[in-house]
Amino acid sequence: MEVNLLPIDAFNVTGRRVLLRVDINSPIDPGTRRIVDDNRIRRSLPTLRDLLDRGARLGILAHQGDTLDYQNLIPLAEHAERLTALLGRRVDYLDDVCGPAACDRVRQLAPGDAVLLGNLRYLAEEVSGFEKEVKLAPEDMGSTWLVRSLAPLFDLYVNDAFAAAHRNAPSMVAFQECLPTAAGRLLYEELGALARLVRSPRRPVVFVLGGAKISDAFGMLREVLEKGIADRVLVSGVVGQVFLLASGRRIGRRVEAWLADRDLLPFVEQARACLAGWSDRIRMPLDLVGTVGETTGPVDVAALPIEDGWFADIGPATCAAFGAELASAGTLFANGPAGVYETPPFDAGTRFLWQAIADSPGFSVIGGGDTVGSARKFVGLERFGYVCTAGGAMVRFLSGKRLPLVEAMEKAFRRDRARLAEGGPT
Repeated sequence: MEVNLLPIDAFNVTGRRVLLRVDINSPIDPGTRRIVDDNRIRRSLPTLRDLLDRGARLGILAHQGDTLDYQNLIPLAEHAERLTALLGRRVDYLDDVCGPAACDRVRQLAPGDAVLLGNLRYLAEEVSGFEKEVKLAPEDMGSTWLVRSLAPLFDLYVNDAFAAAHRNAPSMVAFQECLPTAAGRLLYEELGALARLVRSPRRPVVFVLGGAKISDAFGMLREVLEKGIADRVLVSGVVGQVFLLASGRRIGRRVEAWLADRDLLPFVEQARACLAGWSDRIRMPLDLVGTVGETTGPVDVAALPIEDGWFADIGPATCAAFGAELASAGTLFANGPAGVYETPPFDAGTRFLWQAIADSPGFSVIGGGDTVGSARKFVGLERFGYVCTAGGAMVRFLSGKRLPLVEAMEKAFRRDRARLAEGGPT
């Protein structure tokens, strides 16, 4: 799978206004509302440093949280503080995305200046619901408030946000329609590394899918199974609970009400279709760890449903079965923790899986904010073959699906390459 992109080196950025879209969406402590892992912020630094060292006037777009994970929807002030500390140079913050204050600040940028604009997800145009319901094509997004406000102020658009590559949002796919476009260093690195893995993975290939944001997993599951990309899929977290329901195993009223409140029960039908076609390749939890009354511990799935039970991890029998699969894998892809890893004792399943993946002789690829954060906490990122900033975008790319960002970047590549070849402005 080859991807055609123009690098930032192809453009002269000195003194020019550059609009940079990064993905620094980070895990947030629910109590303090502070960043608990800054891996994505650190991975954005090479592109930021390069552009600023070359004298760009830099406006930065980013998001944090969404309607699907509202608990993480906070302003980006701390992100700017972290960038400033890590870069060793000032990154200002303005809590305005594309209103008059943001536009005035962009006009005032001097060479080597940078401002991080407000959280994109405070704009209706950038939330998941807008993308799902309105379904605008990139060429129709020029009328969105974000694009018509910011595009006239900039000379170049740079995307370095592979972690959001599956999003058909204006900040990801619309500026390519009206501005010269380049790929940041991280985007280049991520796409190159994953493309190499798609071409020749060592078998068997085992996917480990969990977490609570299950749209990522179900966005690629059928294709991964249908195309034979995954030889085995191990499901845990909320993904595992949905599969248990799809198999005909009720969990209990309390858990099922939680899933219904978050509109996750429609995924049960998708899981049922996967089981109908490929049940021999899908491994579901054998036991769950949860709280029943005053007692917390493992419960065999055969004992379900427990109506007032609350289950937030996989149990020891599941760990043993999954561990055997991971030990024999040639290639491993992991996205999503097995449980509520921030809260003992519901961290044991995630800790076990990441340790088993790190110990496996197979080549491992992990991705996603909570995946990377928990893997750093329990094992250390140096134990994995490749650490991708993306979660949903990673698994969809590896499943062979085309990503909106890649399509937009390649369209801009064809236009801008021709202009550059003709000696046009760089």
